Amino acid sequence: MQYRMLGNTGKKVSALGFGAMRLPKDRDYAIECIRRCLDLGANTIDTAFGYHRGESEVIVGEAIADRARGDVYLSTKNPLRDNTGAGWRERLETQLKKLNTDYIDFYQAVHGLSWDKYVDNFSKPGAGLEEAIKAKQEGTIRHFGFSTHDSPEGIQKLIDTGHFEHIILQYNLLDRKNEEVIAYAHEKGVGIMVMGPVGGGRLAAPSQQIREMLPGGAKSSAEIALRFVLANPGVSCALSGMNAIEQVEENVATASREDPLSDEEKLHVMQSLEENRKLAELYCTDCKYCMPCPNDVNIPLNFRIMNFHRVFGLTDHAKQQYARFFAEKKRVEGLAASECQECGECEPQCPQDIPIIKQLKETHEALGDSREKG
Repeated sequence: MQYRMLGNTGKKVSALGFGAMRLPKDRDYAIECIRRCLDLGANTIDTAFGYHRGESEVIVGEAIADRARGDVYLSTKNPLRDNTGAGWRERLETQLKKLNTDYIDFYQAVHGLSWDKYVDNFSKPGAGLEEAIKAKQEGTIRHFGFSTHDSPEGIQKLIDTGHFEHIILQYNLLDRKNEEVIAYAHEKGVGIMVMGPVGGGRLAAPSQQIREMLPGGAKSSAEIALRFVLANPGVSCALSGMNAIEQVEENVATASREDPLSDEEKLHVMQSLEENRKLAELYCTDCKYCMPCPNDVNIPLNFRIMNFHRVFGLTDHAKQQYARFFAEKKRVEGLAASECQECGECEPQCPQDIPIIKQLKETHEALGDSREKG
């Protein structure tokens, strides 16, 4: 296993950390997966107050009960359910009990912090920030940071407050918007742990296109995804959600490479990504000039999902995402491609001159279930 300094914390974390959000349903097997990862050299586990229906922290606590506490770095997150310091502290104390520990190494003082939440809530007098500083002074938390899905601009503002020692953010082959802010954090001595290095599992799916991003190919899509993230010098730890021993062992092997990507391999991957970007933009640049659709079809989202299949070869993931349009508890805005009424209002608005009606039909034919409307 490779180890990297986490910013200016003085702590060396394993390049691979165990992300405890998507644990196996079998509790004993979940504990076995965590322990196997630790046995193979990982020293960092990330969890959160609400993961695994609120049981993740308890399971993590059980998994490390047989370890010397100093051998494992624990990371968890405060969900910021109110704007009081007392509420923030109460949640921290609950987490300490669930984890069966008297301190947390890397505490994400806010789970999903944005600049607006910082200004309007966390930094207010008597709110969470004051308690976080006290908790650190007491030693209850050793270092505090935040997890985030904010814009790069918002994350940079949070870095510039000078309060935070580390950040958990999204970064992977398919989502590179945080590359510049990772470099900025690295320059400022703020440690970066990456969530979703394998794209929430979608980059683990078989894909010939992704495997061929490396000269000579690779064993799996997940290998390339993880190696890409770890090749970024600003990334200290990739937190991967692993729910099988085989996944643990493959990811540990990848994270144990001294050089995640050679210069030649990195160039090949970047060229492939650029080619894929250009190919994706042939189908849609996500400019949204075609919206709103009078029939409420979410044209850009349908095309974005189609590109997972068409550009990256992630067909199973694309079909799962498309199916969400038809789920009873729909989690996407707008309607599926199959709802296009062919009114033609969108096509004159498209600066790419995309044959939108034709491509919506192709999207449903490729990704839709025969039982769905179409």
